Amino acid sequence: MKNKTMPEKLQLVIFGGTGDLSRTKLIPGLYKLYKRDSLPEQLSVLGLARSFSSLEAYLQSLADSLQQENPEIYDQQSWDEFKSYLDYMEMDFTEDTGYNKLYKYLNNQEDNQAGQHCIYYLATSPDFFPIITNKLKEHRLSKSKEAGWPRLVIEKPFGYSLESARKFNFQICKVFPEENVYRIDHYLGKEMIQNILIMRFANMFFEPIWNKHYIDNIQIVSTEKKGIKNRGKYYDKAGALRDMVQSHLLQMLALVTMESPADMSTESIRQEKIKLLKTLAQSPSLVNIKKNLVIGQYKSGTIDKKSVPGYQEEKNISSNSMTETFAAVKLKINNLRWGGVPIYLKTGKRLKEKNVKIFVQFKADFHPGLNQDKAPEANLLIIKIQPEEGVSLQFNAKEPGSQDRITPVLMDFCQQAPDLQNTPEAYEELLVALFKGEQSLFTHWESVQHSWLYIDILRNYIEANRLEPEKYTPGSNGPVSAQELLTRDGRRWWDEEEFDAST
Repeated sequence: MKNKTMPEKLQLVIFGGTGDLSRTKLIPGLYKLYKRDSLPEQLSVLGLARSFSSLEAYLQSLADSLQQENPEIYDQQSWDEFKSYLDYMEMDFTEDTGYNKLYKYLNNQEDNQAGQHCIYYLATSPDFFPIITNKLKEHRLSKSKEAGWPRLVIEKPFGYSLESARKFNFQICKVFPEENVYRIDHYLGKEMIQNILIMRFANMFFEPIWNKHYIDNIQIVSTEKKGIKNRGKYYDKAGALRDMVQSHLLQMLALVTMESPADMSTESIRQEKIKLLKTLAQSPSLVNIKKNLVIGQYKSGTIDKKSVPGYQEEKNISSNSMTETFAAVKLKINNLRWGGVPIYLKTGKRLKEKNVKIFVQFKADFHPGLNQDKAPEANLLIIKIQPEEGVSLQFNAKEPGSQDRITPVLMDFCQQAPDLQNTPEAYEELLVALFKGEQSLFTHWESVQHSWLYIDILRNYIEANRLEPEKYTPGSNGPVSAQELLTRDGRRWWDEEEFDAST
């Protein structure tokens, strides 16, 4: 894969510079890159918002957030040095006055013109995407003499349905060509997500058996103990299927199951991901959605001995809301490599553990001469993404001290070993890729479109059949029906099992 270089001089403009995303992800990511000496030589970061009237107030707010959210990385000396990169402009994104000021600001930068080596980061509600892009065009801020510039960055959600996503994309691409648009899915910046393709295609013992002949099932899981926090207004419109499955889980699915690309270029990888996601709308599991979909909603209860409200009692949530906070889906990929292999996706809030993992279970084919009280345990590859990062491989061996008794053993590699504590976090990786123009860590429109097509089929079924989410207890593994999704197939959720690397 050809490495690109970042320009020496770069202007980053953050619309929504005082919002939650900027305070908890973007500014901390930039600050960490500064401490790693990984920023462009001449970087200028301009935050745009209506929250503050002065640069001093803006900087103090960012410092307070850093000390509160990331106390382990904050120190006064490095912050005082880093904040020289930051600037602030008070702005209403709907009014022309602010864009006139922005045009003058960018053109007043030494050796610069508006749009040249400039990145517009829309850290705002999706409702602002078309408004901002149109205003940038009207005020001559969307063009540059150099190909690939300026760049536009948008965060998920990319719409709330296929129709809304298409509308947003049409409006955006009237102003910015696809190659200049960077759609962020922060899961793609995680170290172990990036490692999936290397594991698959750099190891001869994986790729030849990465198919229906050797793999029994795949499970992709993303669960958390926390509730919706302060995201009520957004989450009640989205729910687990739109918020997590459409983006994060389906992107992981594409990387795990896509065909081998012609080469490791961004375009080749993208095309294989798109081909895979296209197959989802023809999944045999969509013939009987009732049997292959479980949705749930957490009720009030306790987690870690602390009382927590039910979803319908959360701030900005209707008392009769039917939005799902849990979703489990069984699907099958309708192609030659994976035909017949069940793939299980699961995500939810207020569950027992915070976990993002991928489990690849291989088929059981044991020597008939192995006389055991029960069949040996499954061979299992576990890709650990969060909170741990690493890979585990479960295989069978003779139990020490016995004559022929078989026991599962776990070979474990931890990405966050003591000598790897400086492993970059997701937003740091994404920011560096953004500066360099490396699109492989960003989502192409075609991927977004086909993901929404699949999710809309599920959502339309839920709404047409008035399917109510099953209530579940905080701190549990979710709705009872989610267990039945696997037990009726003679399988179990691997994330609910205990694995001991010492055995």
